[in-house]
Amino acid sequence: MSSDNKAAVPTTYTEFDPHDLEYQRYMKKIRVVDAARIGLTGLALLCGFTILGTSADTLAVYNATHLPGDFYLPLWPDQFDLRPTIALVVGSSIVVFAHLVSLLFSKVQVLRNRTAVHSSLSLVTPFVSFTAVMISMIFFYAVNTSTTDDTLQSWSCQWKIATMSTKPHFGTLCDESRTALYLSVILVPLELIVFTIAGYQSMLERKSVGVMSSRKSGSPTPSS
Repeated sequence: MSSDNKAAVPTTYTEFDPHDLEYQRYMKKIRVVDAARIGLTGLALLCGFTILGTSADTLAVYNATHLPGDFYLPLWPDQFDLRPTIALVVGSSIVVFAHLVSLLFSKVQVLRNRTAVHSSLSLVTPFVSFTAVMISMIFFYAVNTSTTDDTLQSWSCQWKIATMSTKPHFGTLCDESRTALYLSVILVPLELIVFTIAGYQSMLERKSVGVMSSRKSGSPTPSS
């Protein structure tokens, strides 16, 4: 074969760019972390929906069965504090709204392409949800420790052994109140985990951008 034919070699890079492999490693980590964040966000959203549904139902039953004090044989005491249940309803509403927005920006491609907004929401929504749950939990326990006023949970659980053929069904109300409370307790560490994962994902995304910038500025030169 002549030297002319040997010279007709396709253009190649003199060196393999290590930034390509590094960038791919970061992207693989980001996909795994993002999937974990979305999964845990969905779990937190499910908990929020359950807390909201059970707490709101207990309030609705109370409003439907509560009678003024001048009625004989009232189902509920005069000294009654609804604030713990209201706090759970408000806190879970914030959790549901925040995580719905987060999942929309994570799953809808048009919204996800707004990188700055998506990254900010990934961090803000679990922080807001954690704050809302913590405030509602602190308020719930602060009021629920009262020895003078009953709450919806303390009263319904006190009379849950009473068999009733119609509302308010104290046993059901007791179970719903406890479910809302226990799920709120679970949400506290769950929101912290989601926030931590979102922070780690944000760090990985910044590093991948840095690798991409280095790749563009230090691209190998082709030789013939």
